Amino acid sequence: MKGHDPVLLDEVLEGLAPATGEHLLDLTLGRGGHARRILEATAPDGRLTGVDRDPQAHAWSADELPGDRIALIHGNFGDLPDLRQRIGSGTWDLILADLGVSSPQIDEGDRGFSFRFDGPLDMRMDPTRGETAAHLVASSTEEQLQNLIGQLGEDRHARKIAAAIVRARAVEPITTTARLASVIRDAVPVSRGNHLDAATRTFQALRISVNGELEALQHLLDRIGNLLSPAGRLAIISYHSLEDRKVKERFRTLAREGDHRLLTTRPVRPSDQEIRRNPRSRSARMRIIQRLGGSA
Repeated sequence: MKGHDPVLLDEVLEGLAPATGEHLLDLTLGRGGHARRILEATAPDGRLTGVDRDPQAHAWSADELPGDRIALIHGNFGDLPDLRQRIGSGTWDLILADLGVSSPQIDEGDRGFSFRFDGPLDMRMDPTRGETAAHLVASSTEEQLQNLIGQLGEDRHARKIAAAIVRARAVEPITTTARLASVIRDAVPVSRGNHLDAATRTFQALRISVNGELEALQHLLDRIGNLLSPAGRLAIISYHSLEDRKVKERFRTLAREGDHRLLTTRPVRPSDQEIRRNPRSRSARMRIIQRLGGSA
């Protein structure tokens, strides 16, 4: 899997403990890094249902994963009623959701996810539908931008950034990643010892909003009980405190209700070695829950 380093791979395998014949629902298939290893562990009869909203992910997985054991679905896991019509009404032994944007998406400048490359300000995980980040930047009021950057980006400079964006777009539309990053950097004072680029949190906030990431996560969390088989395990990897908070609260509620149990009482974090190898894994946090029943 050239160029792809799945986050928390060893921890996912240890936590989900896939066994021969178990079926996996991967709700964020991406380049299939986790799915490939789980398919190896569930061979020869285990199957994968892989969901991703990015058509490029499906094209890659169709070529690289064992075709006789997989079913690939183009869709958003946040739209489970629609997905149910296509993936069926069954349940799964293993479910994985690795939230956020994948490394291949970040590294393609024309997708508009990263300020490291100059490209169109897009940020859509599914480039075939929805409004772009450029449209969001152009159509939001200053107050809306401030709230978005402050809440989803958790940026204490949200007010300054929002005002700068409004001033800049009045002169010329902001349609590229480089221009937006430049506007933000000019607006935010450089803090000594802060190695985070000034544009990081705003780009994060726009991406979360454009793709409805928190809404999709909430839809999934509300329907966990309808997806897991008895003794089935669900792992969610998040990269943002708002996401992790939602997962933690929902998992704890399910455990208190008595139908599920927590397999992780604290979030599993990447090792120092993994962070050195893959710095993008630094903010990853994984939580796992198991539905009670069955033989486990």
